[in-house]
Amino acid sequence: MLEKTPIIGDVTPRPGELPSLVGMSRDQLAAALTGIGIPERQTRMRAAQLWHWLYIRGATDFEAMTNVSKDLRAELVRHFVLSRPEIVTEQVSDDGTRKWLLRFPSRGAGRPVEIETVYIPEEGRGTLCVSSQVGCTLSCSFCHTGTQKLVRNLTPEEIVGQILIARDRLGDYPGKGAEEGTAAPSTGRLVSNVVMMGMGEPLYNFDHVKSALLIAADGDGIGLSRRRITLSTSGVVPMIPRAGEEIGVMLAISLHAVRDELRDELVPLNRKYPIAELLAACRAYPGLSNARRITFEYVMLKGINDSLADARELVRLLAGIPAKINLIPFNPWPGTDYECSDWEEIERFADLVNRAGYASPIRTPRGRDILAACGQLKSESERLRIRERMALEAMIGAD
Repeated sequence: MLEKTPIIGDVTPRPGELPSLVGMSRDQLAAALTGIGIPERQTRMRAAQLWHWLYIRGATDFEAMTNVSKDLRAELVRHFVLSRPEIVTEQVSDDGTRKWLLRFPSRGAGRPVEIETVYIPEEGRGTLCVSSQVGCTLSCSFCHTGTQKLVRNLTPEEIVGQILIARDRLGDYPGKGAEEGTAAPSTGRLVSNVVMMGMGEPLYNFDHVKSALLIAADGDGIGLSRRRITLSTSGVVPMIPRAGEEIGVMLAISLHAVRDELRDELVPLNRKYPIAELLAACRAYPGLSNARRITFEYVMLKGINDSLADARELVRLLAGIPAKINLIPFNPWPGTDYECSDWEEIERFADLVNRAGYASPIRTPRGRDILAACGQLKSESERLRIRERMALEAMIGAD
């Protein structure tokens, strides 16, 4: 039986709120134009024009669309918006990593909601880490996002909006230069890779993630190769085949342990879908080959999962799966009980996995000076608000 993905919060526009064209599929865009009286014979051409302005040119208002008639632009202004997230906070690390705290409307969640998006520049590429939900249900013990309750799913508009806001800030459109001081790849696109690896479990918001990633991969739109888009899951086993068949992007698995009893603690979803079931789904992933390997994410926790015995068991478990193992030095966050493995231990682990024939790069820690591990910026902003509210209440009480 397929996993039923939860719908959290009402994601439809509120009364009086204009719908955004961002995040609509081509068919939805054409239907929206038909709905405001555009003759059906014109909708395909007009939708293609809008698609180009939205995703190739990065238009943020209808007046910029110079090849669209003035009358049509006026109708579009009356009926639609081209939404972008509100940037609450932008932080730039000494190493060039950027982290944005973004705000969206409540959509039934009670108050506006906030998520985070991270951009990591490297020579030859720039990777954007995108969120799929506000908060998370999975409560992985080493992950700060797991301490934040799930509020609601993000809409296709809000997922695509993270990509657009990053491209806006980086000047990643034709004719637009990046702002002074931007650290980014020296050539090519600035946002060249997208990973669904921010807040939330993407496969628990499958339909919206699918819609957003198909826009990201559209050759006439954002135009990212499916081999440059990665969906990371903690292991929602029934949804993995659908991800391969219906989205067709690269797959990453947050593994982090080689024994069920330990993974039950680190990734509680393992109690529902244990390692054997997860790896069986990986072996059957549509399109799996040496050219389309699965990435296994493995956070290195001192004295927990970093022994050579763990490395040998990891190699045994992955036998026959075209795979790469990303070894991730644990990025500490306030209040955690975990420590990062010693660097020498990480290197020994990587050497053993490498000798078994698997690429096992050690991820360079990035953005530590801006708390760039998933969930940290949002959590810190919430702590500040709580302190400010308590201080205000204390002042009122003193009066």
